[in-house]
Amino acid sequence: MSNSSNSESPKDGDFAAWVEEKTEALKFQLGEKFPVSPTELHSPSLHVETTQQKLEEVLLEHEEPSDAFLEELQALKEAPQLSDEDLTRQALEAGGADGDNTTPE
Repeated sequence: MSNSSNSESPKDGDFAAWVEEKTEALKFQLGEKFPVSPTELHSPSLHVETTQQKLEEVLLEHEEPSDAFLEELQALKEAPQLSDEDLTRQALEAGGADGDNTTPE
């Protein structure tokens, strides 16, 4: 491979930046050619974007908390604590992942 001046090759010491630049450009090109709906991209570690901000977005993704998020958090802090009996009743009434409340989680 010759060391000729090629705009497609990285400059000395800039290989990582060059790879990152090419990767981002390729992601963009592939995204335009093969659009994927957000639901197909959903995974436990990558949530589908919603209008409501989630705690994980604020804590793990370092998003600035929205006013609505802060208001909801304050309301949760001010809510009365549930008794053990209330928690037990809610757990027994909840159907869990299978939706069957005769087999509580």
